[in-house]
Amino acid sequence: MHPSLSRRPAVQPITWIAPAQRALFEAAGTTAHRIGSGSGGWVERLGDDAMISHKNDAALAELSAGLETWSSQSGWAPVRVFTRFLPLKNDERISPVLKSGDATLPMTTVVTEAGVRYGLDFAAGYSHGLFLDQRANRAQLPLFKPKRMLNTFAYTCSFTVVAGLAGAETVSVDLSKKSLDRGKQNLALNGIAETKHRFIADDAQELMPRLERRGERFDVIILDPPTFSRNDKGRLWQVEQHFEDLVNAALELAMPKCAILLSTNCTKLDPVSLERRSRQCAKIKRRAVDYVRIASQTDFPAGHGASTLWMLVR
Repeated sequence: MHPSLSRRPAVQPITWIAPAQRALFEAAGTTAHRIGSGSGGWVERLGDDAMISHKNDAALAELSAGLETWSSQSGWAPVRVFTRFLPLKNDERISPVLKSGDATLPMTTVVTEAGVRYGLDFAAGYSHGLFLDQRANRAQLPLFKPKRMLNTFAYTCSFTVVAGLAGAETVSVDLSKKSLDRGKQNLALNGIAETKHRFIADDAQELMPRLERRGERFDVIILDPPTFSRNDKGRLWQVEQHFEDLVNAALELAMPKCAILLSTNCTKLDPVSLERRSRQCAKIKRRAVDYVRIASQTDFPAGHGASTLWMLVR
């Protein structure tokens, strides 16, 4: 064998959830979850619709054929199928494309997760509005009995919705005002008044020290930053380089018994790295910490989804 061939990554077969698993999701009031996952992409159920995220045309063809087979076996078929290309560079990202189904239907829809309602928009950009790999962490959040939560890089504020349903006050921060407006709509979908919830369109890294100086403290903090981003002042964010800065800022805002979610899609930061690097931050800040790892989700095979870890500050 040629040496270069031996270094090529193995092509993973697509893993499809069992029909019984779909029935369990339905029974739990969840209509948004993965259906199939492989090295070339994945398929999500999103309410009555499905979306195929693919890295190339061959993967799209394989995932499309697999979805048809799975639908015939599971008893559930999507009303519409959207496709989304997964580029290597963020600036090449485009909105999903309708592959099949009624083009006159609205590009918005509502999905549920454990009975909680979230609005999705297939025309709003690359992401539809809900990161399915955070489902287990959203389920964990009420167990901490939050009273004041800071949700950084909040996007459409799914964690804010869960905290609000648990009775907490929240501060949600994101660079995008449009995303925060969608977050407000998610609150309304669940009958949550905005009275106890603040939405701030700002750079989380720059805002957190200002919150600390104002004496604000939180018993839950969500840190789920993008791998790369650039704010309106041109400042580049790279999670590998700035992770410790973010954790240090969070520790300054953490009440005793604060739960901090550490989450990233950066492949170079697995849960072991997250613990090692955050433990160094806690040592510098003289805060004692413990860690909780949430069990992997049944619809996300190994190697799929964000790396996450809860840091519990004593």
